[in-house]
Amino acid sequence: MSGDASPISSVAFSGWTTTWPTSLLAIIWLIWLASWVGASFWSGQTRKHVTVIRTSRYHALIVLGGILFTPWTSRLLGEKPFWHPGETGVYLLTVVTLAGIAFTWWARIHLGRFWSNAITHKEGHKVIDTGPYGMVRHPIYTGLILGMLATGLAVGTVTAVLGALLISLGMAWKAKMEEVFLGQELGPDYVTYRQRVPMIIPFLPPG
Repeated sequence: MSGDASPISSVAFSGWTTTWPTSLLAIIWLIWLASWVGASFWSGQTRKHVTVIRTSRYHALIVLGGILFTPWTSRLLGEKPFWHPGETGVYLLTVVTLAGIAFTWWARIHLGRFWSNAITHKEGHKVIDTGPYGMVRHPIYTGLILGMLATGLAVGTVTAVLGALLISLGMAWKAKMEEVFLGQELGPDYVTYRQRVPMIIPFLPPG
């Protein structure tokens, strides 16, 4: 047995993750993911949450989108980019991706211990309507959707773009569920907030 790991590594590191400058996007997302997981321990006590069964539908969209988004799917399908934004275009889309990621972190820090990956009601939970939460009600989703769509366009494959769209739809669905839950849990304060601030896209009428 030779123990040659090259076939495994060629699958694990392939496609747009190994081609500059799109590999820069892979590095950015890996750093974001590691930092996000690390920060997940900074969260308050949960009082109530939406059941897994009720959230399984938007989770399924996000997981399916994530599978399509990875370079391995494109490699297995033998897919080629349907368009090439060019090196300058990729760098510009990388800046957009970084802006989206920065927006998620601004929102995460501003929300503090009220943050949760699930739809929850934290101890002492209240409406936060300052900072990024004065621009949109779900700024973390706004930043992630922006970053994902920009990355999908930079990669330029059908699966990457479709994956980014499915992830975005899953997050929008999650935001809708969160709206109902927080309206019930936080009462008139959240209803008033919802009437003042757009949900995901800045500058649109609230709704």
